[in-house]
Amino acid sequence: MTVAAASSHVASSQDSPSSGASAPVRRTTPRWWADAGGLGAGVSLLIVTALWVGNGGVQQVTGGGADAVSAAGRLTGLWASDLLLLQVLLMARIPLVERAFGQDRLARWHRWTGFTSFWLMVAHVVLITVGYAGAAHANAFAELWTMIWTYPGMLLATAGTLALIMVVVTSVRAARRKLRYESWHLLHLYAYLGVGLALPHQLWTGTDFIGSPASIAYWWTLYGVSAGSVVVYRLGLPAWRNWRHRLVVSHVTPEGPGLTSVYLTGRALDRLPARAGQFFQWRFLDGPGWSRAHPYSLSATPNGQMLRITVKDLGDGSSRVASLRPGTKALIEGPYGTMTGATYAGGPVVLLACGIGVTPLLALLGELPYGPGEATLVYRARNEAEVAFRAELDWFATRRGVRIIYLFGPRAERPSWLPAKFAGYGDAAALRQMAPLIADSHVYVCGPDAWTDAARKAAADAGVKPGQLHTELFSW
Repeated sequence: MTVAAASSHVASSQDSPSSGASAPVRRTTPRWWADAGGLGAGVSLLIVTALWVGNGGVQQVTGGGADAVSAAGRLTGLWASDLLLLQVLLMARIPLVERAFGQDRLARWHRWTGFTSFWLMVAHVVLITVGYAGAAHANAFAELWTMIWTYPGMLLATAGTLALIMVVVTSVRAARRKLRYESWHLLHLYAYLGVGLALPHQLWTGTDFIGSPASIAYWWTLYGVSAGSVVVYRLGLPAWRNWRHRLVVSHVTPEGPGLTSVYLTGRALDRLPARAGQFFQWRFLDGPGWSRAHPYSLSATPNGQMLRITVKDLGDGSSRVASLRPGTKALIEGPYGTMTGATYAGGPVVLLACGIGVTPLLALLGELPYGPGEATLVYRARNEAEVAFRAELDWFATRRGVRIIYLFGPRAERPSWLPAKFAGYGDAAALRQMAPLIADSHVYVCGPDAWTDAARKAAADAGVKPGQLHTELFSW
């Protein structure tokens, strides 16, 4: 048996709940937005470096001695502070930034800048302490104690540093695995407190700011933009959208083992800027714990009348979804994600789904303007009983000519997107067999992280161009 003949669909003529009026095609994000964002981040680091140079940093370093150590500490402090503010901007949910980069890429950069700024901050504390102690011919620990208790803003900075240390420790992969998502998310919010407390001491005591109105104005501007972005886009915009659309649960439907779909209605949903393939952060006002948000993708094409999400019971807050009652209010943040049809105008398209990852791809099947026979969906599941939305998939096969291939079975022993019984095939070769036009196709991939990485690599090895390979990861 070949991989392409792994399984077949059974056609059905019923209407698809995910069909209907598709969301209007919205403007594609200009490509230069991403370049402009990266350039702005680089320029901010150059500016703070220039502040250090303008205040004699290079001369102090080349002069040696305790002043050189203190100068190096000032530079690492400026870089750490700048990256901390950039880290806040990365996850401030700014629509322009979100559309340019996508949440999964922003999350990776957020982690990188977070750990980098933390170690620069540690270097700053050590170098400044050693440098000041050397100049005063004092013990380094005694000098640190003196700075904390006598320098303006240092008590606040110490409290902020402790908060940031807690966030960094709980963000290490080994620690995250031992925490529930809700617990990790709550602890992670202390990063805002840490940033808010750790930075002001530079304006009050920093050599690069004292007596320099331009430097102070720049720093307060960067600080204000970061704080303002959080207030506007993490608080203000979601509050406005929730007030405007007022989402409530219409009904709840079981879809399969551990899978539940939630249908929601509201006001002016045709004005909600959501596309197939995107996700929201959801809070349901059904009792204690409602304040903890969870990311769920739209599992049906938004049609201006109703939204649908489908949730897998993973044992945390997701287990409560099945018990939601009609009329329960929902709060949203979003939409987020760039795994949309913004750059697709027709032609062959391949969608690779694993498990619950089929949900955003199902929504995309309803929106993408492919022709009969141009779309292939490869759906990976452990067994046939775990296939969700079988009737809807049959509808797409019958009404829109989608070719659907089911891959069942346990995982392969090697890293692969194929099940164990097909592990003898090369990952890229199997993909070419299932979708002969893969190299010319737009490819959408969604599933668990390891599986998605293997599928992305297979698609790239099969000749898919980077601009036509679309994924969205939901790891935290």
